[in-house]
Amino acid sequence: MSTENRQLKTGLFFGSYNPIHTGHLIIANYMANHTALDEVWLVVSPHNPLKDKSGLTNMYDRLEMAKLATETAEHIRVSDIEFALPQPSYTIDTLTYLHEKYPEKEFVLIMGADNLVSFKKWKNYEVLLKNYHIYVYPRPGADVDAWKNHPSITFTNTPLMEISSTFIRKAIKEKKNIQFFLPDKVIDFIEGKGMYRS
Repeated sequence: MSTENRQLKTGLFFGSYNPIHTGHLIIANYMANHTALDEVWLVVSPHNPLKDKSGLTNMYDRLEMAKLATETAEHIRVSDIEFALPQPSYTIDTLTYLHEKYPEKEFVLIMGADNLVSFKKWKNYEVLLKNYHIYVYPRPGADVDAWKNHPSITFTNTPLMEISSTFIRKAIKEKKNIQFFLPDKVIDFIEGKGMYRS
């Protein structure tokens, strides 16, 4: 059935995905299938302006892992939209570009409560709040009381995830078992390329 006659509500879940892991996928699945969103795009960021670039793996490998992880996912797709945009990627610039390219979609930002805590450091954050809705998932220890009643922000009951890509990379380097932390196809890809070993 066509949905052309209404705007598709598309959640944008930005991340380095270095590598993508089960925590990311559970959040994306919850947002795509348990909220008012119609779909979620995992937007692989070449470089987050607030993060150090030195530990970042090749963006095409990160993109490929995200695609492998979501091959059978319902209402979730992977986007490399930021690969063609100036770096570092600022969310406001990406959203402006997407808004022009896909006028039939209503874009919604997905972010963790920890990002919301530092949201005022983001480029043009006031414009983001004015023009876009934000869906927030819980993060351990993040105090977001200051944002509780903001009309542009929806707090979700997404399961609390404490897995991090940093933890995964450290485990691989230390030759520890990472089964179930990542989809099997992503583990195979990482092992096949010898990634994160040093």
